[in-house]
Amino acid sequence: METIIRLDNVSMMFNKSTEKVDSIKEYALKFLKHKLMFEEFWALQNISLDIKKGESVGFIGLNGSGKSTLLKLIAKVLKPTRGTIDVFGSVAPLIELGAGFDMDLTARENIFLNGAVLGQSRTDMKEKFESIMDFSELWEFVDTPLKNYSSGMIARLGFSIATSAIPDILIVDEVLGVGDFKFQQKCQEKMRQIVESGATILFVSHSITQVESLCHRVVWLEKGKMRMEGATEEICPLYMQE
Repeated sequence: METIIRLDNVSMMFNKSTEKVDSIKEYALKFLKHKLMFEEFWALQNISLDIKKGESVGFIGLNGSGKSTLLKLIAKVLKPTRGTIDVFGSVAPLIELGAGFDMDLTARENIFLNGAVLGQSRTDMKEKFESIMDFSELWEFVDTPLKNYSSGMIARLGFSIATSAIPDILIVDEVLGVGDFKFQQKCQEKMRQIVESGATILFVSHSITQVESLCHRVVWLEKGKMRMEGATEEICPLYMQE
């Protein structure tokens, strides 16, 4: 199978402040005097991974294990501190609720805005507009500003836009945990259709049941390091025994 994502010895470090700063003025003074103290925090360390075209890969681990950071690196939201990431295809990231949305705009306006962010033309979005609204089941609120939406409604709209065209790579981070059970099932079925079409899915969820249902392969992260990776039916039972 053709490799669509390749990570080679990827590490990500953040600076974590070790002291309390009460104001912007105090921060600026300490910065200018080189008195700000930081502690290195390695969110990911030495991750090497090849993902093949058409695979559905689940990322599991406790909070703080580096799952979301890894997806943001693959989506080019972040740049790795060390190592290289090669992505061979278009990416539709569904990483954070509301990412790419303007909360003061309506759903109608945000569909075209978000489509542009994903590289789709206005003509394409006009053709997909009705199907997006049908899938999201938000026609009643199509001209309501998103700031009046619940988190579940925003998740519906974001997922509907991201999957309106079949991308080479769909990145989904915990989005299926928001909203009612019926819509979660609808999203899972849509993701199965995307996988069957030959697309690649990267999926983060604390629901092992969802991971087992959707993913061929699982990557288990622990404190920023890859503890284990392999077939879903092998890794998930081991993870659940912890």
